[in-house]
Amino acid sequence: MPVHDDVAALLGSGAGRIVVGITGPPGAGKTTLARSLVDDFTSTLDPDSVGYVPMDGYHLSNAALDRLGRRDRKGAPDTFDVAGFVATLRRIREGLDDVYVSDFDHTAGEPISGSLVVPASARLVVVEGNYLGLEEPGWRDVRPLLDRLIYVDADDATRRERLLRRHVEAGKRDAEARAWVEAVDEPNAELIATTRARADTIVD
Repeated sequence: MPVHDDVAALLGSGAGRIVVGITGPPGAGKTTLARSLVDDFTSTLDPDSVGYVPMDGYHLSNAALDRLGRRDRKGAPDTFDVAGFVATLRRIREGLDDVYVSDFDHTAGEPISGSLVVPASARLVVVEGNYLGLEEPGWRDVRPLLDRLIYVDADDATRRERLLRRHVEAGKRDAEARAWVEAVDEPNAELIATTRARADTIVD
């Protein structure tokens, strides 16, 4: 896999800690690639040498989204704690201590604070999320913190089918899932597509 080979070359260059971002539209396969990299390098390096940071862990809670009137478009850029996400990435770049990061429970639809850890000893940190290349206030601070940005894409039909299945498994009825894909996921995908040129590598 070219992505795997590129990351391996970075690790072999003696550059110290490497932070690799995986981005792309909803349903493209970001999580699959990110977890594949984590699993592959965990098997070849010491387990404490690899960290994983899902941007979804920095979703605002449902209660916060209700208060802000944004829950009906959860997943848009302003439904995340981008300042907290960037602050976490900066700590990870410093590499001075263990950094506890948030994950996301897709069944409950809520972030889980401090459920993952990036060890101080981590040589590779894989960061995954929709808006890693976004040029908007707050989000534009993410890209400079990444050594590589990989953009994962898939054809629209495949992405939509994956998204529908994901929403139904999370508890939405079929009609609700389809409406959400059209009203929320696809506008987000169009925005994310504008960040494609900021990636170092495209994976289709």
